[in-house]
Amino acid sequence: MSAFVDTMLNTATGAGGQVKGMTTGEPNNPRRRTWAEVHDQASRMAGALVEGGAEPGAAIAVLAADPAEIAPAVQAVWMAGGSTTMLHQPTARTDLAEWAEDTIKVLSMIGSKLVLLGSPFDALSGVLDQHGIGYRKMDELTHGEPLPAPVPVDEESTALLQLTSGSTADPKAVRITHGNLMSNAEAMRIAAALDTKTDTMISWLPLFHDMGMVGFLTIPMLFGIELVKVTPVDFLARPTLWPDLMSRYNGTITAAPNFAYSIAARRMSTVEDDNAFDLSKMRLALNGAEPIDPAAVHAFTEAGARFGLRPESIMCAYGMAEATLAVAFAPVFTGLAVDIIDPEQLEASHRAVPVPEGTPNARTFPLLGPPVPGLEVQVIDEERTVLGERQVGQLRVRGEAVTPGYLTVDGPLDTQDAEGWLDTGDEGYVVDGQVVVCGRRKDVIIMGGRNIYPTDIERAACSVDGVRPGNAVAVRLDAGTRRERFAVVVESKSAGDDDVEKGMRKEITARVVDAVGLRPFAVVVLKPGSLPKTPSGKLRRSAATSLVPVG
Repeated sequence: MSAFVDTMLNTATGAGGQVKGMTTGEPNNPRRRTWAEVHDQASRMAGALVEGGAEPGAAIAVLAADPAEIAPAVQAVWMAGGSTTMLHQPTARTDLAEWAEDTIKVLSMIGSKLVLLGSPFDALSGVLDQHGIGYRKMDELTHGEPLPAPVPVDEESTALLQLTSGSTADPKAVRITHGNLMSNAEAMRIAAALDTKTDTMISWLPLFHDMGMVGFLTIPMLFGIELVKVTPVDFLARPTLWPDLMSRYNGTITAAPNFAYSIAARRMSTVEDDNAFDLSKMRLALNGAEPIDPAAVHAFTEAGARFGLRPESIMCAYGMAEATLAVAFAPVFTGLAVDIIDPEQLEASHRAVPVPEGTPNARTFPLLGPPVPGLEVQVIDEERTVLGERQVGQLRVRGEAVTPGYLTVDGPLDTQDAEGWLDTGDEGYVVDGQVVVCGRRKDVIIMGGRNIYPTDIERAACSVDGVRPGNAVAVRLDAGTRRERFAVVVESKSAGDDDVEKGMRKEITARVVDAVGLRPFAVVVLKPGSLPKTPSGKLRRSAATSLVPVG
């Protein structure tokens, strides 16, 4: 039996499992179950899966939104010896025919013949029937006989097939083994100093994203940590629900991408009652999954200060699905630390040379901490020569948590080289043992021999009044040619007002020139909801190219 399944079951059946558990259904119908109760339901579901013919190693997909249903379902899949895949969820604006076509492609790619359907997507059973997709409804599985013992699996067996955040029409899944999952979970337990007796985790992250699935469902279920779990829809409908849950449940740990901290900061700053929230128990507010903007972090800590939030609770992190989840964590309770460097040396010489705070046009990058236990990070150049401290190059990672490969529509694809290194696709450097990420290598804009990072352009654009925070992209045009250039595409509620748009374009151009010394080829202002995003909410720079008129 894998160490991962053993640990999960020992937690559920031990003393901790009888005391700790998860609360779902906030804000309208909160319901709490202990991890032992979750396990009892999972055991019945696992029994029904095995009785229904699920074989060891089967790839079983899950389509549901309610964490109360998802938690026992994924545990049941692991108890039945299978692997789980969280399918991307259709929204109110999704074309169901296209979604079904993409879903069929994903299921074929991972070799899955079964989808577990839960609320509110059980209403899609007719669509699945129409396309010949096999499924079981989760509420029906709960009537099965408990599985006497988990189906044995080894450390190399697949536990999770994590869909990557690319186009759903060209899917790819990261294969996470039981060994990968246990290694990274244990590394995060150590790096975050998790305390099963005192910690309470608060999360609205989507469970089809690795930070939500691994970080804020698997880990608390694995180790027996108290969890309060709501959905992204709940958060977006009322962003102050997030600090409200931290307050009412004495939350100590949470996590989100940078944009969410920006939203929460704006909403908290409008709350008039200084006693509306109590955030004094929060010890870890992890910021990851997308580039971290120090201005957004400061806005969040400043807005939360009057509610007792300590700035030291901010934890900057670097992660990726290919390493199961965590690659690097900043030291616990040290807050945001940044590296301020010379922009000319960075862009022309690929060196991170420190300069004093306040230096004009200096680049500021968050320090993301050392690699978590069990992982190594190196920086190499294009000839694969290992670079030294403060030399900027390609980041690569190696260790027990690194996936052995992808599943693609064209078949399996190895991820590691002969020495076990995985190319992250990111560019960055190391300073004092801490990882710094400058940006995605494919997104770096090269003009006049300089490497321009899109995040610098995007932050400048977002500083203009009227631009929606976190909704600006720098787009490469004529990439790789002597004519390479860039455009800026932003969202604004003022889109359509010609006079306001004209003023915004002028101001965005001026801010970008101040920031990077180069003028954008074009500035495009669009209505909210226009920028292409991945299912987990990340902006897709390459897909935004089509929004730029280049005639």
